[in-house]
Amino acid sequence: MEIYIKLFEVLFPVFFVIGIGYYIGKKDKKFDTSFITSFAANVGSPAMIIYALNVKNVSFGVFLDYFFYYLIAIIAFALVGVIFLFFLKSKDIIRELPPFMMPNTGNMGFPICLFAYGYEGLGVAAAITALIILFHFTVGVFLADRKISFNVILKSPPFYTIIFSVILLYYRIELPIFVENTTFLLMYATIFLILMSLGIALTRLKVFSFKKSLISSLARVIIGPLIGFYIIYYFNLSGFAAGVLLIQCSMPSAILNFLVGSLYSPKKTVDDVASMIFVSTVLSFVTVPIIVFIALKYFA
Repeated sequence: MEIYIKLFEVLFPVFFVIGIGYYIGKKDKKFDTSFITSFAANVGSPAMIIYALNVKNVSFGVFLDYFFYYLIAIIAFALVGVIFLFFLKSKDIIRELPPFMMPNTGNMGFPICLFAYGYEGLGVAAAITALIILFHFTVGVFLADRKISFNVILKSPPFYTIIFSVILLYYRIELPIFVENTTFLLMYATIFLILMSLGIALTRLKVFSFKKSLISSLARVIIGPLIGFYIIYYFNLSGFAAGVLLIQCSMPSAILNFLVGSLYSPKKTVDDVASMIFVSTVLSFVTVPIIVFIALKYFA
């Protein structure tokens, strides 16, 4: 019974706030989320990374290990995506690949890992989220635009924040208390806002090809955690860090894939991306509780 109570404690806050966003989105169809997007990208995400990637939460060695493990996972996600898109006869495999590669480790995975494993889990979740953020603003843009532009990287605040945080980790420099307190407040504000925006987005995203979206989404939410299990088994991982890796591998497609695609891809491709994000997120309300249960039971 205790593990079920813990599962409820972990998932209820996340799904409740998503529900608030869904209610707001249904009630006010013109609700402007541009502020949330701008705040999360330029202030919230950097604050989350700075707070989570400090020596009190994670060591440089653990950061490096799980950065590497999740890089392997992303490569595996990409291979799965190419195979599925090929058999689904996708006309633009390159532009439709990001939703397979980049799951929602920030908006959804980050708070779930925090509630499941506390501040220790937060550090590992941040290492993974840092990698995904880097991919969104580099590989994600390159795939969506089908060309490489390093200006995108140089204009990304999270890119510099990750470098700054890793330097602090490497030299074991603790954050000043006022910085820690400030980033702590910004982190929780950001978690609330991005979960709420996820709920709002679910009222706006539409499914344009249900069969294709369902097959792609099942690949994301079922094969994703299977890849996580294999990495845990192959590298003989254990404890809360392995649980965080498993949870982060099980997340649905990130909404940021849709935002990046909207800027750089044709509308038909963006519609397919939006469809997969919507369906995979809905499916995750069933699959994520199962994965979190397994993580709490076997990777405490």
